[in-house]
Amino acid sequence: MALNITSYLSPQPSLNTQQLIIPIFEKLKLPNLKVIAIIPARGGSKGIPGKNIKLLGGKPLLQYTREAAKQSSRLDKVILSSEDPEIIEIAKKLGLEVPFTRPEELARDETPSIEVIKHALDFFREKGEEFDAVCLLQPTTPFRLPGLIDSCIKKFSSNNYDSLISVREVPAEFNPHWVFEEKEGLLKLATGEESIIPRRQELPKAYFRDGAIYITKSQVLLKQNSLFGKRTGFYDTSGTPYVNIDTPADWEKAVELVESGE
Repeated sequence: MALNITSYLSPQPSLNTQQLIIPIFEKLKLPNLKVIAIIPARGGSKGIPGKNIKLLGGKPLLQYTREAAKQSSRLDKVILSSEDPEIIEIAKKLGLEVPFTRPEELARDETPSIEVIKHALDFFREKGEEFDAVCLLQPTTPFRLPGLIDSCIKKFSSNNYDSLISVREVPAEFNPHWVFEEKEGLLKLATGEESIIPRRQELPKAYFRDGAIYITKSQVLLKQNSLFGKRTGFYDTSGTPYVNIDTPADWEKAVELVESGE
């Protein structure tokens, strides 16, 4: 059965996504958090050259995340962080705010995302502008349901989490209670348990980060130097179109998802 990806990318909510759209009056009941969205997009990708601005379905990869952020009513500011002049030029043409050029030392393969975020927060703090939380939106996870960002921010602010991440359920065969590690030539359960859980129905649910959304309190980022803190909530996106683009095979999967829509 063909997957209609266009319904997920359209700015108009479909019947399947009505539950994700938050009425304005509900927003008034939540803590008034000031949230900045940061879209990190460095140049120099080795696996897929020019990945962040490579055309996917006729538009730059970066544009998918820009469109998702634009639909949000809960983001107070949306910016791009990049060191690459070409990416910055295209981002500006897409209507993204680019308040600075990221330093080269924060655009290396080994640079942690948290350092990129802290750099942006420090930039605005020096100008007298502060934010309660940061929403990290990675261009490499381009397919987000309409309303997803706002739904995640709603859950984050309603539960006083230190952070919230979007996740997907781990298939049973990859559940950590069924995963083994090699130790001295022998296999041991990765969880450290002595015996394996025998039935799939008895496995606890496990999740992996899908990379679409990370929301973190600014104070957790700055004072604890952590993207997660001690209380991490989650939003399950299982069952929706998904790819986290890192390799050429991932890119081909993204192309297939786009082309399967009619």
